[in-house]
Amino acid sequence: MVSTHARLPATGAMRLILDLCSGSGAWSAPYREAGYRVRQVDLPEDVRLLAFDDQPVHGILAAPPCTVFASSGARWPRAEGDIIAGLSVVDACLRLVALHEPRWWALENPVGRLQHWLGPPAVYFDPCDYGDGYTKRTALWGRFACPYKRRHATTGTNPIHHMAPAADRPARRSVTPAGFARAFFEANP
Repeated sequence: MVSTHARLPATGAMRLILDLCSGSGAWSAPYREAGYRVRQVDLPEDVRLLAFDDQPVHGILAAPPCTVFASSGARWPRAEGDIIAGLSVVDACLRLVALHEPRWWALENPVGRLQHWLGPPAVYFDPCDYGDGYTKRTALWGRFACPYKRRHATTGTNPIHHMAPAADRPARRSVTPAGFARAFFEANP
């Protein structure tokens, strides 16, 4: 496969970032704000059906759904079909990494079972490591520059642990912390 790295433009304005399983788009927001082209792929578009195209991709952010993998849900048994469906999304993200050969890539998921299939992550972080005042232990796999951690104290009750039940609760719990998103962007322009 031919590497796409040599075809990258000199400025961030034309560099393409794929934001897979993007949800709110919070992780890719700093790239968008800096003038990068960001392609968000999220439901109803299924990342498993995303076909390869020949556009050079500078970076890939992947945040596959964590419901079946997160330790926070470990007390509830998961059906084998649910695990296979979750792994098929992870596999699709990794397939796009292999096809596009981006300069950097990262796949995130809360601490949990995903390491049983991907091996140990490159790094763990909490939102308070990047200025957000709460904890939510998260793992990152990939090839990227690790953002410098400047741990801050947690403040008050943890908004993730004390979030009121609601239909959109899983989506709100999965939003990438702004401090981490900014730090990741600065380390991986």
